[in-house]
Amino acid sequence: MLDLFTIFSKGGIVLWYFQSTSQIFTPSVNALIKSVILQERTGNNSFDHNSLTLKYKLDNEFELVFVVAYQKILQLSYVDKFLDDIHLEFRDKYKDDLQNNQYFIDFSFNNNFKEILRACEEWGKTQALIPKHMRSFEESLKSKKTVASMIERKGDDKENKKKVKIAPEESKIKKEPVPVVENGNVAPDDIIMQNRAKLAQKMGSPNQKKSKTKSPKPAKEGKKPRIWDLGGTSKDLPDLERTKPVDGAEVVKTMCDTSIVGQMVGGIRDLEVDSDSDSYEEEENEEEVVNGRKQQTKSSGVFSFFKGLVGSKNLSQKDMEPVLEKLKDHLITKNVASDIANKLCNSVAAKLEGKVLGTFDSVARIVKSTMTESLVQILSPTRRVDILRDALEAKKAGRPFVMVFCGVNGVGKSTNLAKICFWLIENKLRVMIAACDTFRAGAVEQLRTHVVSLNNLHPPVNSMPQVQLYEKGYKKDGASLAKEAIGKAREQKVDVVLVDTAGRMQDNEPLMRELAKLIKVNEPDLVLFVGEALVGNEAVDQLAKFNQSLADFSESTKPHLIDGIVLTKFDTIDDKVGAAISMTYMTGQPILFVGTGQTYTDLKSLNSKAVVHALMK
Repeated sequence: MLDLFTIFSKGGIVLWYFQSTSQIFTPSVNALIKSVILQERTGNNSFDHNSLTLKYKLDNEFELVFVVAYQKILQLSYVDKFLDDIHLEFRDKYKDDLQNNQYFIDFSFNNNFKEILRACEEWGKTQALIPKHMRSFEESLKSKKTVASMIERKGDDKENKKKVKIAPEESKIKKEPVPVVENGNVAPDDIIMQNRAKLAQKMGSPNQKKSKTKSPKPAKEGKKPRIWDLGGTSKDLPDLERTKPVDGAEVVKTMCDTSIVGQMVGGIRDLEVDSDSDSYEEEENEEEVVNGRKQQTKSSGVFSFFKGLVGSKNLSQKDMEPVLEKLKDHLITKNVASDIANKLCNSVAAKLEGKVLGTFDSVARIVKSTMTESLVQILSPTRRVDILRDALEAKKAGRPFVMVFCGVNGVGKSTNLAKICFWLIENKLRVMIAACDTFRAGAVEQLRTHVVSLNNLHPPVNSMPQVQLYEKGYKKDGASLAKEAIGKAREQKVDVVLVDTAGRMQDNEPLMRELAKLIKVNEPDLVLFVGEALVGNEAVDQLAKFNQSLADFSESTKPHLIDGIVLTKFDTIDDKVGAAISMTYMTGQPILFVGTGQTYTDLKSLNSKAVVHALMK
C-alpha cells in the first residue's frame, strides 16, 4: 500500500500528488530533496527517513522528479516497475505541455494512476507465486569481472618461475631419446649405457682434473650500526634535552620563529593545489585538413573514451557504461574509496540519463561538467561554519567555546590542535588546552611544549597567558578531566577550550565508549574528526564506525555526531586528493581545516574547486 505519490519539478512546483493517509509527509520529502537531490547523491533510487521508505525517479529531459513513499516494514516488490510505468505514462500524456513549460495546468491523472497501480499490484502478486530460479551467468559476479583483472602482468611470470624449481643436476643432464627397436621393445644394452652416463655426470668423471687452488672465502663481517646523515653525536644531547624546563628565551630561539606572528589574523587562507591546467582541459577531437580532406585527430586522456557514444539522441545507461567504468577507475587511482567512486558514477548516470544531446563533443563536455559539478557540490558545506563568530557569541554568553578532537592513532591530532590554537590566539582569543590523552607516553609533554612555544610567540596580556594547559598526568578519566577543564575555563573567562583525546582504532569498543561518554558529559560545540589524506578505503571505514559508535554508545535519542573534519598531511599526496571526497561524501560534514606542513602557519581551509581540479586532472 502506497502512502504517498507525487510528481514535482526540480524547481519545486508540484504537478500532481496522491495521498492515502493523513500523515504529514512534508519533512520526509524535504529531507529527500536536501540530502539526496541537492547533494548529488542520486545514484541509489531509495531513501529511508524515519519509518518511511522513499523511492524516486528522475526525468532529466523535462526536469521532473517522481517520488513514492510507503512504510519501511512493507516489502513491495512492484514499486520499481510502478515508477517506470507511471513515468512513461505521464510523459506520453503531457509531453507537449511539458515541452512548453506549462506546469500550472490541470493534470487529470487520477484514473491513469489507479489503473497503473492496480496492474502493478497484480504483477507483484503473480511474481510472488513464481518459484525462484537459479541466477544466470550474466547475473553472477563472475560476469562483472573486468578484462583488466584477467590480463597477465609482468611480475606474474617471475613468481610462477620461482615456484617451479629445477634441480641443478637435472638441468645439466642432456635428455637423449630412448632407442626403440622395430618391434617396440627397448634394447637393454642401450639402457645400461644411458644409466652409466647419468651416474658419471652426477658423481663427476674421474678423468676430470680438479683444481687444487680454491678461491678464499671472504670473512663474515659483523653488523655495523647505521649512520644517519643528521643523526648527531653525544655532544648534541644537551641541546636535545626536553624533559627539563627551560627558560623562555631558549624556547623562542630553538622552537619559535617570531616572523610568523600576525600571518593568520582573520580567516584561514584557501588551499592551493598545484596541478597542470592543460591536463584538466579535455583533449577533444580536432579536425585537420590533410590533402584537401578533413580528418579527425585521435584524442587522448581520461575523456577520450567518449568516442563510442552517439550524439543527437537520448543518452541511455547502456551508452554510458564504458565511460563511467573508466571514470570510476580514474577516481580510484586518485585515492577515492571504491564504494564512493561507484556511487558518484551512478549519481552522474542518473543525472544524465534521458538527456537529449547534440554532438559527440557536447557529450564529452556535459559528462565532464556533470562530474565536476557533483564533486564541487559534495565538497561545499551545507551549513554555515564560522568558528570565530561562534566563539565570540559564546564569549558574550559567558561560557567557553568547546572543541573536541578525535581520530585514530598517529594522524596528527595534537599537532593540528596546536595550529588551530595559534590561529585562535592570532585573532585575540584566549585558549585552554585540555590534555585528555592520558594513555600515550609523551602526550602531555608534547602539549606542554606547544603551550610554552605559543606563549612566547604571544606574550601574556595584563599578566594573563594567552594559552593555558590543563593536565592531571596519565591514567585519568578523560571525560571528568575535560569537565574540570571547561569549569576552570569558565571561571577564568577563557574564550575557547580545545580537548585533545587519545588516538583509538575504530574497532576498539572500550575506547569508543569512553569517547562517547566524554562527548555526552561535556556537550562540546564542535566534534572534529582528524583524518590523514593518505588513506583511501580506510577513511570510509573510520568515519562510518566513529559515527556509529557515537550514536550507539551515547545512550541518547539525539546523539552528538561528528560536526567537521580536519584533513592532515595534505602536503604529502600530490594530486591524490580522493580522501577529501570520501570523507565528505560519507558524513555529509565539511572539511574545516587542512594541514599542509609542520609549522603553526601550515593550516588552510579547503578550496573545493582546487581539489576537484586536481582530482579530475
